[in-house]
Amino acid sequence: MKIKTLALVAALACGTVFAQGVEIKDAWVRTTVQGQKATGAFMKITAKDGVKLVGASSPAAGVTEVHEMKMEGDVMKMRAVPGGIDIAAGRTVELKPGGYHIMLMDLKAALPKDATVPLTLMFKDGKGVESRVELKVPVSAMPAHQH
Repeated sequence: MKIKTLALVAALACGTVFAQGVEIKDAWVRTTVQGQKATGAFMKITAKDGVKLVGASSPAAGVTEVHEMKMEGDVMKMRAVPGGIDIAAGRTVELKPGGYHIMLMDLKAALPKDATVPLTLMFKDGKGVESRVELKVPVSAMPAHQH
């Protein structure tokens, strides 16, 4: 299988990144305090052609996974999404608190407000071709579009 790698580094505080037919807007990582070992990354992803978000990685975390939170009966459950998240052509999927998100676990250091976190998103198209988008995501206590 051929792997296409696209390295696109951008500050996303209020910006938009386009790569491989994928648009990423309003990305942010929630702040943490000393000793906190996990946080979430959130954003809006739109695909020109259908793709699947199949993974993520960050040097700021020992483990980075695509997760989902949802209610099961009376219990809110969070878990890794097996197989990734489908992003249909022309549709936007929002990764947000309480829903789909990128989970950063085993953090190597606290993530204070106004820091940035390197984050690589891995996508797969309908033919199985992989691509990567490399981001520098701002750390904030609230969504980027609410600043």
